[in-house]
Amino acid sequence: MLYAEVIVDITSEALDRPFSYIIPEEMEREIAVGASLMVPFGAREVRGFCIGITDRCEVDPGKMKPVSAVVTDEETAEAKLVALAVWMSRTYGGVLTKSLRVVLPTKKKMNPLLIRRAFLVDREAAADYRKKLTKRQKKRADVIDSLLLEDGQLISKLAAEYGVTPPMIRGLEKDGVIRILSSEKVRRPGTFDGGAEAHAALTQEQSEAVESIRREWQGEKRPVLLTGVTGSGKTLVYMELIADVLREGKQAIVLIPEIALTAQTVRRFVERFGGKVSFLHSRLSEGEKYDQMKAARRGDLSIMVGPRSALFTPFRDLGLIVIDEEHEETYHSELVPRYHARETAIERARIEGAHVVMGSATPSLTASYRVQTGEYAGVTLGQRYGEAVLPETVIVDMRKETMAGRRSVFSETLREKMRECLDRGEQCMLFLNRRGYAGFVNCRSCGHVVKCPHCDVSLTRHKNGRLICHYCGYEMPDMDRCPECGSDHFGGMTLGTEQVEEMVHREFPGIRTLRMDFDTTRGKEGHTKILADFGAGCADVLIGTQMIVKGHDFANVTLVGVLMADMSLNADDYRSAERTYQLITQAVGRAGRGKKRGCAVIQTYNPDHYAVKNAARQSYAPFYREEIAFRRILRYPPAGTMMAVLGSSENEKLLSTGMTYLKKFIGRIDPGNVLLAVGPAPQSVGKIKDRYRQVIYLRHEKREYLILARDRILEYIEINPGFEDIRVEFDLNV
Repeated sequence: MLYAEVIVDITSEALDRPFSYIIPEEMEREIAVGASLMVPFGAREVRGFCIGITDRCEVDPGKMKPVSAVVTDEETAEAKLVALAVWMSRTYGGVLTKSLRVVLPTKKKMNPLLIRRAFLVDREAAADYRKKLTKRQKKRADVIDSLLLEDGQLISKLAAEYGVTPPMIRGLEKDGVIRILSSEKVRRPGTFDGGAEAHAALTQEQSEAVESIRREWQGEKRPVLLTGVTGSGKTLVYMELIADVLREGKQAIVLIPEIALTAQTVRRFVERFGGKVSFLHSRLSEGEKYDQMKAARRGDLSIMVGPRSALFTPFRDLGLIVIDEEHEETYHSELVPRYHARETAIERARIEGAHVVMGSATPSLTASYRVQTGEYAGVTLGQRYGEAVLPETVIVDMRKETMAGRRSVFSETLREKMRECLDRGEQCMLFLNRRGYAGFVNCRSCGHVVKCPHCDVSLTRHKNGRLICHYCGYEMPDMDRCPECGSDHFGGMTLGTEQVEEMVHREFPGIRTLRMDFDTTRGKEGHTKILADFGAGCADVLIGTQMIVKGHDFANVTLVGVLMADMSLNADDYRSAERTYQLITQAVGRAGRGKKRGCAVIQTYNPDHYAVKNAARQSYAPFYREEIAFRRILRYPPAGTMMAVLGSSENEKLLSTGMTYLKKFIGRIDPGNVLLAVGPAPQSVGKIKDRYRQVIYLRHEKREYLILARDRILEYIEINPGFEDIRVEFDLNV
């Protein structure tokens, strides 16, 4: 006899455990992991998902109930996603219901958006009815006259033009003059014009890349890493592979790292594939998200574009998952389950028999390492598309600028290049990985830094005269004297995008600027409007944080200035060199993507660092060799695997005690010291929203060993009541 383990309510963590049911013999072939089932639960029948099948059960079979039915409606398209959720929960930890809520988004039933139209029942009868109306019934007469000219008009249009009210419409319907027909309208997030089959021709190098990938997928079907210099046309390769998939009647998902890239990317795909393309992201309304998922289930869509959450689009016959800018941090979820979209996409493709292709000019070390070990296939594009060539790069040593007495954020070289660029009527981008007006404020006399009373972070000064915490939103008025010692030597120490914008206006009066950072893109269409305006030539200089250097393509941008390029080298993260290399390379790559040769000025206090030098040359291979050697020595990923045990509590002493006991327990489960444990220590931000945070890092060569250690730690926490007020989470992607 077989038994199904069924989870019955993904909205309730209280029911985050499977319930066992007997699988009737006649249903054994129909039920698999992920199947949607109807099962008895108390006095009612409920829908549940099968998360496991076994031939053994601890419960007395005589007390168990059988599965009532296998659900075979459109919701069964999600069965494979349920299997994916089970894998996510086992791999990344966290209760299963959280994984299910991630992979089955927008489960709340939304009311359809109905379009109501008015039609005449009989034209002659309507004309006779019209003649009998009095002057006081003019609005009714206007409606009939309008319908006699054009039948089937929208009720909303008639109401707007003639001021008719719902009772008037119902009156005409009751009198048998008109009939109202309703149809459902899909809430499409944005409109994009374009027709299928309009696409650019591939270069010989791109064609060879496509053929290489096709050959790979005829054999081993490994995930493919497409490494291409900035502007090499990786998107055209993606499109050719997607066209293959669509010809087979299958669907494709295209993951992008930022909401800011959505509109530009969707437009390109619509131009090639027509109206079968849509997109998802967090700023859509619940109704828009619901309708996109519904359209995907019905087969009305073939391509879904979007950030991380688009990975869970419920396509019935998925053929390909594309991960553009594979190296980006945004593919790593910071919420439980702390999954990585790259690993999860590969698992979904395995479950559904689909392919995965990843692309980047600056691949993550993890992806490149897996190409070296043969786990992934690797394909390279070494030339820019069309007539574009890689930009000239200039490294400016800011130490020499300081020694010469020049304290401006703009070096003499950058100032001169900007003037030449703007005089030619071309555009410039200035990149700074900071937001806010002047960053933290401190006292030069006593060293006091103004911090948030709820979070262990400094407050940021903004132009509106407020000091703001970017973690919890706490605000307080700005001040001009130190609250500790009273000194007036008190002010900002770092640079923000607003301050850079002011400096540009002082240096280049009359220049039109746009600023793109978190503060200017809060609205639903904030990213799209700024990028559209810049692309249309409404500004000469675009100033922004890292969101401006991710995949944007502006033909008239011939200069990129990278301000404080090496700031990220000082981050408390073993990946700081990798992140710095990626950031500078992507920024440099925005210049000269059209027919005009571009230039990038890289301002740095570390001009000899291998990350800076190789980014300036757009040379990935030598950077990879030096960085992977460092990782191997210290057994950091990808040369090893690492997991963070993240603890938080409102009670600082309790948290310290609990994390210390966890460290001791880890030593007991690993007496051979094969598992390296570091900590406990405060997290990079030690307190957020009145919760103290600590971390223990675990390292081992194999991921499976870390997952086993996590499961043992969870068992230890469950039997120790002292952890009731401590939240413990795990991050396998650190």
